[in-house]
Amino acid sequence: MIEVMSSAMRRRDSPRNRSLHSCGRQSMDCIVSVGARRGKQRIEYGTTHRSCRKENTQEKQKIVAEFGHTSVCPSDACTPLLGCVSCSRGNPGEECMKIHWRLRSGIISTLATMLSFGLVACEDAKKSVELRAAEMVGDIAQERLVEMNSGETERAAADLINIPIEIRKISDLIYQARGVSNTNVITTSEGNVVFDTGLATQAAKQRRLLGEAIPGPTPYVINSHSHQDHVGGNSFWLEEGTELITHAEFPEEQRYLKALQPYLWYRNRTLFPFMPENPPDIGFLVYGNDKPTILVDDGEPYKFELGGVRFEVHPTPGAEGADNICLWLPEQKVLFSGDFFGPLFPQFPNIFTMRGEKIRKPIEYIRSLDRIIALGPEMIIPSHNDPIEGGEGLLTSLIKMRDAVQFVHDAVIAGMNDGKDVNQLMKEIQLPPELELSQVHGRVAWGVKSIWEYYATWFHFDTTTELYGVPASAVYADLVELAGADALVERAKKHIDAGRPLEGLHLLEAVLGDGRDHRAGLEARRQALEMLLEEARETFKNSYEIDWLRYRIRDTDSRMVEAG
Repeated sequence: MIEVMSSAMRRRDSPRNRSLHSCGRQSMDCIVSVGARRGKQRIEYGTTHRSCRKENTQEKQKIVAEFGHTSVCPSDACTPLLGCVSCSRGNPGEECMKIHWRLRSGIISTLATMLSFGLVACEDAKKSVELRAAEMVGDIAQERLVEMNSGETERAAADLINIPIEIRKISDLIYQARGVSNTNVITTSEGNVVFDTGLATQAAKQRRLLGEAIPGPTPYVINSHSHQDHVGGNSFWLEEGTELITHAEFPEEQRYLKALQPYLWYRNRTLFPFMPENPPDIGFLVYGNDKPTILVDDGEPYKFELGGVRFEVHPTPGAEGADNICLWLPEQKVLFSGDFFGPLFPQFPNIFTMRGEKIRKPIEYIRSLDRIIALGPEMIIPSHNDPIEGGEGLLTSLIKMRDAVQFVHDAVIAGMNDGKDVNQLMKEIQLPPELELSQVHGRVAWGVKSIWEYYATWFHFDTTTELYGVPASAVYADLVELAGADALVERAKKHIDAGRPLEGLHLLEAVLGDGRDHRAGLEARRQALEMLLEEARETFKNSYEIDWLRYRIRDTDSRMVEAG
């Protein structure tokens, strides 16, 4: 039975609960007179025990008041402690939100400066300041995310955001800190093994809660892959001598994700507008600085034993990228899967992701599924959402996922050999009834396109212009001049009214390209997008498709306001 642990349960046997109030260096939560100077005043970031500080409320008030939160906020609804939340209600303007996030960044940057210039001499105190700063960032970020997603019912990411950060005991051996991403800990008599370390803004709180529940050294940290929501807490867990285990491709995957971070961040924020405007730039929250000490190559698993518990780290590429690994406990028959299956189980996987990354290898994914099927797990613990138990039912679902991907792969190959183009195959290939899976995360049609381009690359042998950097949109203005904007919009409306919104959108892209505004064209575009959104909700309910269509509707509404 999975047991959710209360705060009282976590504190019962905590060393902090037994230590004296003036514990010096014995407690990570105890800092005496740690602060920084701003002008002639001193900002106190810590006093003594967490229990004496009423959940940090007084500390937050001191810091926020010192930086003049209310003096810069244009909203009368703003309070020193909950400025962001109250302002988003009382003054939802983007400029107000920017002020608050700059303010918070200044506060946390001051803490980072303290660490950089050695203003905190004690190593324990230094670590505690870092954890507190990160937890404060996380609390503020969570306030904003929850506020912006209040009332949201169909965005998959919103479900993850609303998961409370809490500890649950999955078994005598396994503990989990829930959140947007889960941090899993296997506890042994010789220390803890951590699998995935969560999202950076939640990881400090997860680290603190797990440390209270199961204190002890951390000889091993394992990252399932290089995505930010699985490595965000690495710096909070890594100690002197801790081994960081990743796939051999992890350094390269991390390198390109870091190099493309501004571009990929923009794409992600387009789909998920609740994200901050820019990636975190505070030292201990910055992505891309992880240096693995043990690399696992494709082929045989990496095996080790700790405290009488056997561990196997299996390479499982093809799922969330080339650097995916899973952790297997052979005696317990438990598999820690990271994102290998995606956020739901079972489902059709993201053979590629429309938010932007390298194309994933379908045959590698099928082989990795074969490896997991051969292990025969009785419990799967993903890094998002809840553990999955099921015995034979679990095995049946694994086989169904493998066979579904194999079916789509083979159908694409057959279609290519028959001379069919990619668009034809995207419309034709569907899963047979016995292999039907949820497409909330991955779409079969997109998998078809991904597999096609994985094998045949971007040149489809359709047109000469495809080889050159002059898109069709370069002559949209000519088409509008020749045919007339009104005539094109009328023809687009006929397509839309006849249930062909995509044909209508093709014509409207010519009319509305390069920022050209045409009121009737914008209204027609909105109608077409609403039709596609309704269809998406009624059929596959794919979260990425829905998020994209909602973004385009928001953009259309904005342009309609500007057009008058």
